[in-house]
Amino acid sequence: MTPDMRLLIVPLPEFALLPFGAFLDKLRFSADDEDYSRQRYVTWTLAGLTPDPVPSSSGAVVQVQSAVQALALGQYDYLVLFGGRSAAATASLAASYKPLLRRAAKAGVKLVGVDNAVFLLAACGLLDGHKVVVHWRHEAEFRAAFPRVKVQPEQLYCFDGARISCAGGTAAIDLAVELLSRASGRARALKGLADMLVDETRDSRHALRSLETGTGRGRQVQRATALMRHHLASGLSVEQLAAQLGISRRQLDRQFLGEHGMSAKAWWLEMRLQQVRWRLLNSSHSLAQIAEESGLGDASYLGKQVRRRFGCTALALRDGCEPRLD
Repeated sequence: MTPDMRLLIVPLPEFALLPFGAFLDKLRFSADDEDYSRQRYVTWTLAGLTPDPVPSSSGAVVQVQSAVQALALGQYDYLVLFGGRSAAATASLAASYKPLLRRAAKAGVKLVGVDNAVFLLAACGLLDGHKVVVHWRHEAEFRAAFPRVKVQPEQLYCFDGARISCAGGTAAIDLAVELLSRASGRARALKGLADMLVDETRDSRHALRSLETGTGRGRQVQRATALMRHHLASGLSVEQLAAQLGISRRQLDRQFLGEHGMSAKAWWLEMRLQQVRWRLLNSSHSLAQIAEESGLGDASYLGKQVRRRFGCTALALRDGCEPRLD
């Protein structure tokens, strides 16, 4: 029988195991009747640039079935890339992967970037004119590196013609369900969710409650926090943010003081500094670039704010000093 959907799956070095495993298991449940795990309605091939095993970010190693050079790309409907832990390192793979990805696109294969794989697609020039989603942790970094690619904020996945993107994590299940729905119908797409202990699939615009730290926040504070995250690298003022919410700066500050014990401006700065801390520990980018990505202007101002907040210099923080977190 001819399968409804054929996928070429390419894990990149240091790929995240969670979205990779979640995506594959959802395919497995829908690919056959009952729980026989045969590739009947859906087929896939695990491949790499070489036939060598690919290490994940957690240390687990996956053995691919084939090197991509040995495969006829035109026999696949989708090429699914699972990105590495470091966005910058994933983007730096462009020279190696660009010939493969361009050949696939030319053959009519839809390109899917999961997690940081969108950085690779963008670095290869394959997202120009397309809309994408990026994991919230890397959104500011992506906007700074690829300002001409339109990022869709607060989304789990995005279909834009022959380019598909997914933020990663368990959103890979939701992406798989949507791909399966389009190829095999909704009933087959939902098959196996109960076995995976998943209650229901989520829409692409599902808002993550886990991003809303704390409890009992008012709707305006939640909306303001989402806007702050979206405009992390911009020069948007607190007054402009309040205006987008339809309230005054004073009202916004009063709500933040009630929820967090600090003004909206102070909360926004804390959000930026936590992003800076994460970027210092998880990238080799310069202080100037991180300052631009996080909306802190320049390296000098970043250094001053980091020293005030964490009790050590930015470079010492990157080198592993124990920061003051309270």
